[in-house]
Amino acid sequence: MNLIIWLIVGGILGWLASIVMKRDAQQGVLLNVVVGIVGAFLGGFLLSPLLGAGTINMNDFSVMGLVVSFLGAVILLAIVNLFKRGSVR
Repeated sequence: MNLIIWLIVGGILGWLASIVMKRDAQQGVLLNVVVGIVGAFLGGFLLSPLLGAGTINMNDFSVMGLVVSFLGAVILLAIVNLFKRGSVR
């Protein structure tokens, strides 16, 4: 059951991050889930020590954990945009 919640929340966070980074039309549902989960790993690695919160990958479904996971997904899409387009947006 935890895996299903993890996939759903990861998909929602990936979808929201793709809307913020204006990549929503280029991504499907599967890629949104991947972006949300990998972005949560990235957020856990980069932002979690700074903010003192976990991520959805650490079973931390608090508001701060969701924010860290979302910011990690946005950072991941910014890195992808940087390599594909040459600019962050």
